[in-house]
Amino acid sequence: MTSAIHQTSRPAAPAVVDADSLQRSIRVEPLTCAIGAELSNVNLGVASRDSDQVAQIRALLLQHRVLFFRDQDITRAEHVAFARHFGELEDHPVAGSDPENPGLVRIYKSPDSPNDRYENAWHTDATWREKPPFGCVLRCVECPPVGGDTMWANMVLAYERLPEHVKTQIASLRARHSIEASFGAAMPIEKRHALKAQFPDAEHPVVRTHPETGEKVLFVNAFATHFTNFHTPEHVRYGQDYAPGAAQLLQYLISQAFIPEYQVRWRWKPNSMAMWDNRSTQHYAVMDYPPCHRKMERAGIVGDTPL
Repeated sequence: MTSAIHQTSRPAAPAVVDADSLQRSIRVEPLTCAIGAELSNVNLGVASRDSDQVAQIRALLLQHRVLFFRDQDITRAEHVAFARHFGELEDHPVAGSDPENPGLVRIYKSPDSPNDRYENAWHTDATWREKPPFGCVLRCVECPPVGGDTMWANMVLAYERLPEHVKTQIASLRARHSIEASFGAAMPIEKRHALKAQFPDAEHPVVRTHPETGEKVLFVNAFATHFTNFHTPEHVRYGQDYAPGAAQLLQYLISQAFIPEYQVRWRWKPNSMAMWDNRSTQHYAVMDYPPCHRKMERAGIVGDTPL
């Protein structure tokens, strides 16, 4: 039997409700008008063995783009099993994975390693891959008492609200995405070149179409280095037109994720979890906490080629 989903904004349930359905009902609380919902009365360990609940969560993910869960005292094996319902899992070439649970990447920050304090910019995970992830399931193992929140932005909304002349200008543009210029930047040159040889720069449309919803998504982020098809007679009269025309446009598009009206912010607690649609969002891990441990574990789900 398919479990019911209860949206907090909907009318109350009838007086007589099947006890099993009530017990298994997923409660949904939207967190902003633009993106994000907290789900309660659901255990992802149990959901990892319940295809009906997985189907409900997938539908809610497409609707809200990022889902949040509290008090998920589940095992690493259950974490991986739940994520695998959505596709195969991928390893990360820089962050370490749990040896007993391939695909579960450990993102551990330590006060003993100053370089671990560096976090990131607004980004969509691994767009330097030809097939960036479908999404990720992230669990907090240990976090600061205050600080260390993560933010997400709705890149469908970011595209929808662009000026029409910008939409026209970027409709056919493509951009290069690089792991060498991001994760590789702090490496010695030999390691950086080896990393690029292993993961050559990927090229993606600046505006992709979501493969399940058909929505248009603004698809450039901190991994994007330049447009690959901007330098044409249509855009450039003389060479100096290229820098302000292309570079400033790219930075303008990347900056759309910075707009608060497109965002949601999540405060972590141990055993809190988040799942996001990597195809339609960007996120940012806020580095505002004092030297302390911040331990997160992430299952990244293999995606498709952006079109």
